[in-house]
Amino acid sequence: MRLLARTLLAAATLVLLALPAAAQIPVGEISRYLNSFATARSEFTQVNGDGTISTGDLSISRPNRARFDYDAPNKGLVIAGGGQVAIFDSVSNTPPEQYPLSQTPLSLILAQNVDLGRSGMLVRHTGDATQTSVTLQDPAHPEYGNIQLVFTPNPTKLRQWVITDDAGTQTTVILGDMQTGGALGTSLFSIPQEMRQRGLTE
Repeated sequence: MRLLARTLLAAATLVLLALPAAAQIPVGEISRYLNSFATARSEFTQVNGDGTISTGDLSISRPNRARFDYDAPNKGLVIAGGGQVAIFDSVSNTPPEQYPLSQTPLSLILAQNVDLGRSGMLVRHTGDATQTSVTLQDPAHPEYGNIQLVFTPNPTKLRQWVITDDAGTQTTVILGDMQTGGALGTSLFSIPQEMRQRGLTE
């Protein structure tokens, strides 16, 4: 009986080894998906590097524009537009902190044409039949940090990302049911207009 059990176990192991690995979403399909929409909206939950949690609404208008409206009590605002990222403090009357969008990993998925096959851009590609993760960096400037994107299949959908900045701090953004398509006004992504509305000097 023991010999029979060992034989059956060996046969089962061979069958498992012969099965193909669980399919992850191909890199080409991920690029196609990211290039398939110009606008998107979603609720989000953000887990910051210090463990604090924020929620809000995300608006994306590719290329190179995004807006994060944070819920109370934070009520902050982050706008990517005009080649800059601006962080508005809801309790401050000073101009927002700004830095170039090109120096953030988020710029990699807001680009006009996302090509994960670009040399040096794809750092890691893992997954199974339930989800796929890709980690991207700017091949010319790896010191800017990286962004890890998580997708689910059938159909392909972006579910979350984790940005690791140049200091190694990680920020996780978990998306709700992201809706793509539809019109988004350009004023949503205008940093100068937001500053004027808040009475801040440019």
